[in-house]
Amino acid sequence: MGLGFGLGAALTWALDTVILGIALSSAAFTSTPQAVALAAFVSTFLHDASSAACAFIYMGLRGKLADTWRTLRSKAGLVVIGAALIGGPIGMTGYVTAIDNIGAGYAAAISAFFPAFGALLATFTLHEHLKPYQWAGLIVAVAAIAVLGYTPADGVPGDWTVGVMGALVCVVGWGSEAVIIDWGLKSTAVDDEVAMQIRQTTSAVTYALILLPLLGAWPVAISALTSSAMPIVALAAALGTASYIFYYKAIAALGSQKAMALNITYSAWAIPFALLLVGTVPEPRGVICAVVIIIGAIVAATDVRALFSKDAGAAEQA
Repeated sequence: MGLGFGLGAALTWALDTVILGIALSSAAFTSTPQAVALAAFVSTFLHDASSAACAFIYMGLRGKLADTWRTLRSKAGLVVIGAALIGGPIGMTGYVTAIDNIGAGYAAAISAFFPAFGALLATFTLHEHLKPYQWAGLIVAVAAIAVLGYTPADGVPGDWTVGVMGALVCVVGWGSEAVIIDWGLKSTAVDDEVAMQIRQTTSAVTYALILLPLLGAWPVAISALTSSAMPIVALAAALGTASYIFYYKAIAALGSQKAMALNITYSAWAIPFALLLVGTVPEPRGVICAVVIIIGAIVAATDVRALFSKDAGAAEQA
């Protein structure tokens, strides 16, 4: 099940990325200089606020809202909130900045370096260790991502340097978030779905009460909220919510290193989704890299001996 959760997280995040890129090209985020300057912050707020609403509905249907409230008042809740602040306002803003400046496909490819950072961090903090062939799979996947992520500066919709810096901020934010969540899920036994809801809600509230007022961005946010772009953002957010549900389950089942290795395949899945939804025709290099990324990430996330052992099924259910 952990492998399925990891791949599900990647597929839904790739769709989220492409659809959010469509929303960012709309007039709500391009019609005025102020809208352009604040697009990353406003769209991230609308995305995470919509995702928090989806999470609230989901947890209500699951009868787990009381669990979320109980966790929020505990030490475990503080751990998840800390991870949320790093992965949401920091990591997600960097990611949307990258999408806005270098496009969804390249933003996904470059930001997918975050497992390498997370794996290094987890080695020192969680004492997790990948087997040599798993490290080889991760290195191969990251190498393919590097090839996929390269593009001339004049081939992107915005500022190449700003976009790359945004992606690197995202790498640090998401890599740190996964390790903190992994530690929290193991050391405090917090429910992975509760962690997901706290994460999305914390990000939305931080934007609403701190970042948007500091930036004077509420007028742009209200304008975007009432625009034709909002249903597109909401659709992306629903997919993002599903992605985080799968991702946190994968972290709980596999650990942060393996979950991140599977999750980076979103950079490959974004290519066919961009073709289907936007009409972006991939070049041969992109197709080859996408296949290599998927295979390398699965190798990095899979314990081959456990996978083919007689007790694999029993271990998976445990």
